[in-house]
Amino acid sequence: MTTLRMPRIVFIEFNGTEHPIDAAPGQSLMQVAANHMISGIIAECGGNCSCATCHVYIEEPWRSKLPAPSKQELEMVDCALHVQPTSRLSCQVLVTPEMEGLVVRLPESQT
Repeated sequence: MTTLRMPRIVFIEFNGTEHPIDAAPGQSLMQVAANHMISGIIAECGGNCSCATCHVYIEEPWRSKLPAPSKQELEMVDCALHVQPTSRLSCQVLVTPEMEGLVVRLPESQT
């Protein structure tokens, strides 16, 4: 039986509080944050890409390493506050074993 490695992902709240988490591959970043009760990931739509309450910033170099956002995700990100070039919806980013060291920052608007 093959066991997938759980990458360590660091969620950083707007106030600077860091949450290093061993994340299960296949889950979305939103699910990982919700399962670990990370403040700032509200996720009102439950991961259906129909709100922007799981908005996060993906730090470089990860932004360019992740799959590009879909058209639907880009449209929803436009509805978020404090959008930056590194903005993503955490419900649309699936964890893979290769994401070891990924840093995800939470925007002020979701504090």
